[in-house]
Amino acid sequence: MCSKAQSRNIIYPRRQNRLNEENKVSSSSGGFPRRHKEGLLSAVSVGFFLILVGLLFVLNPDLPQRIIEFARPESFELRMVTSSWNVSLPIPLHPRDHLLIYQTVEQFCLVWAVFHGAILALRFIFDSKVRRMAEGLGDTVFWFGAAYLVQTLLVDKTQWFEFWAGILTLIGVSLIARGVFLAAAWKTHRV
Repeated sequence: MCSKAQSRNIIYPRRQNRLNEENKVSSSSGGFPRRHKEGLLSAVSVGFFLILVGLLFVLNPDLPQRIIEFARPESFELRMVTSSWNVSLPIPLHPRDHLLIYQTVEQFCLVWAVFHGAILALRFIFDSKVRRMAEGLGDTVFWFGAAYLVQTLLVDKTQWFEFWAGILTLIGVSLIARGVFLAAAWKTHRV
C-alpha cells in the first residue's frame, strides 16, 4: 500500500512535476529556487521605487506645493480635441508653469528605466521564466520612451495632447516588444 504523499503524486503527476520545476535549483543560483529569486527581485523593486520617490521629493523641496497647484481644478480648462465628435479634454491653463513637475517626472522615468534594465539583466542571469523577461523588456522600453516623451513634448515644447497620444503609442510599442520577445523565445524553444 502506498503512502498518502505517494498517492498524491500518482493522482497529480503534472502538479508535482510543475512544483519540482518551479523549485529547481540551478548551479548559478547560489542555492535558491527560482521563485525565491523572483520574490527577491520584487522586494528590491518595491524598495527602490519608494527610495526613488522619496529622493525626488528631497531633491525638489517645492514639489509637494507644485503638485497641489497643478492638481487644482481651476488650473485646468476643457479644450475641444476634435470637432467632428465634439470631444473636449482637460488641459492645464498655463502648462509652462509646471516645468518642475515635468522635469521630476522625466527624472523618475529615466532612473526607473535604468533600474528596469538592470532587473532585466538579472532575470537573464537568474534564468527567470521567459514571460518575466518579456515583461521586463516591455517595461524597460516603456520607461525609456516615457522619459523621451516627457523631455520632448512636455519640457521642451509643452504639447499636452501630443504627449498623451505619444504615451498611448508607447504602450502599444511596449506590448509589441513583449510579443516579439515571446515569439522569438517560443520559436527557439520549439525548434
